[in-house]
Amino acid sequence: MYHPLPAGLLIALSLACPQASTAAPLTVPHRTISLDGASRLLDAAMTACHADGKVLAAAVVDRGGNLVALRRDDGVGPHNTIAAQRKAYTALSTRTATRLLAANARASAEAANLNTVDTLLLLGGGVPLMADGELIGAIGIAGAGGPATDEACAQAAIDNVFRKTP
Repeated sequence: MYHPLPAGLLIALSLACPQASTAAPLTVPHRTISLDGASRLLDAAMTACHADGKVLAAAVVDRGGNLVALRRDDGVGPHNTIAAQRKAYTALSTRTATRLLAANARASAEAANLNTVDTLLLLGGGVPLMADGELIGAIGIAGAGGPATDEACAQAAIDNVFRKTP
């Protein structure tokens, strides 16, 4: 014997069981810098700066801005440890090398307002890390002798590590 379902029950069931094909995904796949990758970058940054007789603090953050690894030489001012991490965070957050970001802020009153964001540091030495066009983290260097030197050490580390990585 056939018993039709009431129309109200059919509507309620259709709303309770949405089609899987129309639902948005609950997760987004992404890549991020690993602890091993961060350690390699820090080794390469230390080597590059030491070759020029410089001491430094260096930090690597993942794509979420979380500190992955930090290293500093003896004799580096304590503020440089924080500066290295903030430079890395700033480069990640803005997807821009911090020396370029600082130059842009000096050239534009609107961009200068970035200086009011407590977690950002508009001072050269932070460089975003890209892998196959995807942002995976950032490195920040501080204490190596100024923004240009800090950035050069960061870029040397990136060139060294990512050139060797398949």
